[in-house]
Amino acid sequence: MPRIPTLTFDRGTLLLHPPPRGRDWVEFATWDDRVEKFRIRAIHYRPLVECLQADSIDFTDEAPAYEQLELVPSVEMQPYEHQEQALTAWQQAGSQGVVVLPTASGKTYLAQLAMQATCRSTLIVVPTLDLMHQWYANLKAAFPQIEIGLLGGGSRDKTPILVSTYDSATIHAETLGNKYGLLVFDECHHLPTDFFRAIAEYAIAPYRLGLTATPDRTDGRHSDLHFLIGPTVFSKRPEDLAGDALAEHKIVQIMVKLSTEDGDRYRELMQIRNDFLKQSNIKISSLEGWKKFIMASARSPLGRGAMLAHNQAKAIALCTEGKLRVLAELLAKHYPQRTLIFTADNATVYRISQAFLIPTITHQTPVKERHEILDRFRSGEYKTLVASHVLNEGVDVPDARIAIVLSGTGSEREYIQRLGRVCAKQRC
Repeated sequence: MPRIPTLTFDRGTLLLHPPPRGRDWVEFATWDDRVEKFRIRAIHYRPLVECLQADSIDFTDEAPAYEQLELVPSVEMQPYEHQEQALTAWQQAGSQGVVVLPTASGKTYLAQLAMQATCRSTLIVVPTLDLMHQWYANLKAAFPQIEIGLLGGGSRDKTPILVSTYDSATIHAETLGNKYGLLVFDECHHLPTDFFRAIAEYAIAPYRLGLTATPDRTDGRHSDLHFLIGPTVFSKRPEDLAGDALAEHKIVQIMVKLSTEDGDRYRELMQIRNDFLKQSNIKISSLEGWKKFIMASARSPLGRGAMLAHNQAKAIALCTEGKLRVLAELLAKHYPQRTLIFTADNATVYRISQAFLIPTITHQTPVKERHEILDRFRSGEYKTLVASHVLNEGVDVPDARIAIVLSGTGSEREYIQRLGRVCAKQRC
């Protein structure tokens, strides 16, 4: 009597033996002569099982090591309409896919709803330690009856609900791959890299949820999210949620002219840079062009001079005296409302801090000091805070009313992330 095929998990892959059909049975199953078994990428677990079931093939499934959980929230909150719609769209897509929602629109609570709906061991992957601890605190409060663990920052827990950084989850992808039925990727635009994608590829999780404010990547790899997580199933922009989940907001652009002295110096520096680029036949309108410029700048005195000129011109544009004058006027106009000032570089942060005696947060700020500054901002002791990119992603910023963007990358992602820092709407 023929043996029933058995499916097992093996370090980020699946093994199936004996063959249910011939060696060309399905396109994603490859015969491995070393072990004389079919070997399948772990990410194909769900379609493999569906294929076996569709062909009425009896098999023993020993691959999953995740649990079925009963998740009862400590407090029942009525979801916003967009959260209910997003959850429904995700479930209708087979509980796989990406949800695009602006910063501060309740993506964490949406993930909790998805966890309750699937009732499976869950791995939540986040880009920063700050976010890891925020998710941990939120989940501990939401599901006090379930043990919540951390992976990263010195922690290496083994719990049915685990919050990990992308780095740590990648390092342990081979051992985590069959332990979680639901994967939640926060800020999922980080996933499609040669390193991080292993988290998704080495996992059998049949349920996958990606969360982001802006899925697009400059390298074009955002298209890989469809394979790694699933299609985009729901999307809203900040203006779609204004007045509901997000506060009403007004965006005002203030044009600041360079002084005559700064303008002359800026044009002089840009001419030096552009002459070198033209001579070297380099166009910096693409990432590849920037790489060529960087390499060329290291090969000759002219190249080093061109890069120095570029950096000096950029410094003028980032923090000209005109911007500081307008900043002073805006701070005086809106005092004492809590105000966030965003810049693109740390040098400008420190210059503003010294000029206006404003507390700062940069990537160099120690974690404890960062939390103390945010606590004082929340309490109203600090009315104003200046930061560079560190507040764009991964930090809960309390109740800011005004945001002043002095400089940035100009990307849609940065715009939406910064807008979300002042558009959060508290529930009553």
